[in-house]
Amino acid sequence: MKLKIIKSGKEYTKALARVEELMDAKPNSSQEEELELWALLVERYEIENFPMDIPDPVEAIKFRMEQEGLRQKDLEKYFPGKSRVSEILNHKRSLSIGMIRALHHGLGIPAEVLIREVAA
Repeated sequence: MKLKIIKSGKEYTKALARVEELMDAKPNSSQEEELELWALLVERYEIENFPMDIPDPVEAIKFRMEQEGLRQKDLEKYFPGKSRVSEILNHKRSLSIGMIRALHHGLGIPAEVLIREVAA
């Protein structure tokens, strides 16, 4: 398949198949370089055609908790008081700037996710 900008679903499917074929390319080979180029083209197509919404801040916190194996108690250091954790996770209270900063620095959750309005 010739390297080119992906413009259709059919071309996207073919590009994915080519990426799959090249996944075992040897380092520093021409196949590895081709793989990198196809990956960039696929990524561009996906960004343009399958945009992702920024997640709800509470769902992002819960996702990070799951990833890290954290419990509600483990989040207390990021919030002023034990009950605040529960209030936030149950959508009863919004995150403050201080909480956003603490979660961003402590758990690595992007600030742009945490500042989004919480879905009620």
